[in-house]
Amino acid sequence: MRLRSIAFSVLAVMGSAGAAAAQEVRVGGVVYAEYEYLLADTAHGRNAFNVTRAYLNVLGGFGHGISTRVTADIYRGARGALDYRLKYAFFSWRPTTSSPVALKFGLIHTPWVDWEEQLWGYRIQGNVAADRAGFLTSADLGAGVDLDWHDELVNGQAVVVNGEGFASPPDGKYLDAEARLSVRLLASDDPSRVGGLRLSGYGHVGKFADGGARDRAIAMLSYRSRLLTLAAEYGLARNRLTLRDSAGVPIGARDQDAHLLSAFATLAVPNTAVGIIARVDAVDPDIDTRRDAFTRLIGGVSYRLAPNVRLLADLEHTGYEGLPPTDAATQTQTRALFQTEFTF
Repeated sequence: MRLRSIAFSVLAVMGSAGAAAAQEVRVGGVVYAEYEYLLADTAHGRNAFNVTRAYLNVLGGFGHGISTRVTADIYRGARGALDYRLKYAFFSWRPTTSSPVALKFGLIHTPWVDWEEQLWGYRIQGNVAADRAGFLTSADLGAGVDLDWHDELVNGQAVVVNGEGFASPPDGKYLDAEARLSVRLLASDDPSRVGGLRLSGYGHVGKFADGGARDRAIAMLSYRSRLLTLAAEYGLARNRLTLRDSAGVPIGARDQDAHLLSAFATLAVPNTAVGIIARVDAVDPDIDTRRDAFTRLIGGVSYRLAPNVRLLADLEHTGYEGLPPTDAATQTQTRALFQTEFTF
């Protein structure tokens, strides 16, 4: 009993010391829920409510330029049940309050997806095009540096990461290098890192576990003000695939080249809580494979019910090159969605 009492006392002191060292610790989150009805499809119809994603964030601010973030990701797993995993778990260090760079280590943001999600502003509807097409992942294990120069006139991020993404275990002996740079050509009334007229680029060089190339490049021209967002991007992805015979023996390799075009617009209707969105994604997963390209059209109207609650009614239509693929998971043609986003 004496030892247990001492142990509890030590833990209490450690907890008090940790709380005293923290300048600020905040807990919050965001939940995406929806109702989906398939208007037209070539597989089986669907008419269902769903929670597509929920994030629980614990953010810490400490002295000496140190901040931390841990994010739990609750998602719909492969077996259909809700599951959970870590999305982010890192610390960041900014040498001084005026320093243009901050260093990160752990399970961190990758350079492009989080940045474009802020520009798009409607994660409630779904992932941005490069993430949804499987070109990129939004988080990975590694180290990086964030850049913010002259009040977001130039911003960017460079990282060295495992390359498999946050949803997969580390695999192989290679690391990937990724970088984004965004330059503001013309200011607007949005001073954020995505505001104004911007030219942005992204590059990614890496390898799969078997040594095959995993390279990506994206270029984007965008404009964002408090009322209007316009953006157009072009992306390339190259995977070096190992070819194997029926016994699994490598017999050669080939490049799988994928192309992506995406454009979107959002409008906040003045003096109302209403927003309008439109987006088109044209994806060719493998330019050497016939009938695998598709075009996705998205349009909808949102309403800000409260500062922490937003509603979105939208239609999403996917048209395929030629006949729809035989894969039932990709046969949906048109779906109607009522989606909600609430933060706490």
